[in-house]
Amino acid sequence: MYYEKARDFIYKNARPIDIARWKYLFENGSKEAVLEALSTYQNEDGGFAHALEPDCWNPHSAPVQTWVATEIIKEIQLEDKNHPIVLGILKYLSSGKDFNGHTWANTVVSNNDYPHAPWWDYDSQQELSYNPTACLIGFILKYANEDSQIYILACQLAQEAFSYFKDHFPLESMHTVSCFVELYEYLQECQLTELLDMKELKTLLTQQIQHIITYDTSKWAIEYVCKPSLFISSQTSDFYEYNQKICQFECEFILDTQEADGTWAITWSWDDYPEQWAITKNWWKSDWIIKYMKFLKAFYQ
Repeated sequence: MYYEKARDFIYKNARPIDIARWKYLFENGSKEAVLEALSTYQNEDGGFAHALEPDCWNPHSAPVQTWVATEIIKEIQLEDKNHPIVLGILKYLSSGKDFNGHTWANTVVSNNDYPHAPWWDYDSQQELSYNPTACLIGFILKYANEDSQIYILACQLAQEAFSYFKDHFPLESMHTVSCFVELYEYLQECQLTELLDMKELKTLLTQQIQHIITYDTSKWAIEYVCKPSLFISSQTSDFYEYNQKICQFECEFILDTQEADGTWAITWSWDDYPEQWAITKNWWKSDWIIKYMKFLKAFYQ
């Protein structure tokens, strides 16, 4: 029943990109349909925008919006390094736009001109963040040609990121931690295990995940908290062994908290643009349905 209710909401409310993702993940839909929908969010410079990440309606390319596109590419397991969307992303990341030589910007100045959540405000004094840089490094290492300048730069940036992680361990931002987990997984997938000390990185990430997960599960339904699904997507994850019980609890939580319309509660909001937030909240409901259904598919027994 939980699947049927979720599916019904998706078909009635979701954006074309999320309907295509749903079909691919659960109904044998095509990668091509996902990519066609995804391409509508890509700008001429190769970056992504237009509220692909629903909390920011900026039509100008930004690293975080582009990161969301890389997540969808990862989700559908696209291996074509010469796909136009992939080449466009690499063009954007190679351009130097929104890049300070070490990290891509977490927020961009043009965010402030369009409806957005407060956490996407641009502040010229923003602190150094590896969200989404750590993920973007991994994407480059997977898809760029090994003799390209952007690939060579990404190797250097991966080492800088690892140094930052060690120097600031443990991190307190769950989203930054998830970016480091993804960098680790990209390196494993690409068999670039000599670029960093992977054993040390795995050990630190194992400790980091256990440090940052919200174990007070009474908060899960009412606050925006850190759950294991942010880091662990399958039972083959290197971080599953030490988190089996909490992953199983999250499955039970998902099943117990689905609402009558097939959705799950969105536990955050932004107040400055109420009309846009009402639309955005619906987009997030569809995204979270997909997230939770993927998790159940991977872990529920």
